[in-house]
Amino acid sequence: MIILIIILFIIILLYIGVKIAFIYDKTDSKFKGCLKILILKKIKIYSLEFPSQNDREDDVKDKQESERDIKELFDLAKPCLKYFKYFLKSFVKCISITKLENQLILGLDSYVDTARYIGYIWGAIAIINSSHKNARLSAQPCFTESKIDARGINELDINVLKLIPPAIKLISKKEVRELIKGVRNG
Repeated sequence: MIILIIILFIIILLYIGVKIAFIYDKTDSKFKGCLKILILKKIKIYSLEFPSQNDREDDVKDKQESERDIKELFDLAKPCLKYFKYFLKSFVKCISITKLENQLILGLDSYVDTARYIGYIWGAIAIINSSHKNARLSAQPCFTESKIDARGINELDINVLKLIPPAIKLISKKEVRELIKGVRNG
């Protein structure tokens, strides 16, 4: 009976899914942000603050990791592309955007370039805002100085139960397992 209750709880947890929230504010050269992963849409299981104090240590590790032979990883990834394409299509179906609020402030050296690029951005924003009910994207030009500032709140809900079959199908492919081993072994 207890095992049945535990299995039922796990199925409910997987059905309700995971919520991912990313909140950020980039002003001048300062970047602050927070990434949260929540289960049952309320219980925080992971949180990451930006910038962290370990960034300097990570920079040294990144330099060592960038020395990997990228060509080998690309050769391993090449046969997996069709499997990843199927997985990404399934993944998109499992995601629902609950909040997408972003604001961009763009200023370039030239007034003409600022106006041109902000016009392109406004066109893209109009399409995104009209196609999704939870999207509230905005952009504004800054003609006084050259800068790119942004702030936003983004929240996604992921239905993990629907994602399990495509993930199992992806991992069951020999080429994908070889790619994972290649990435892990460096």
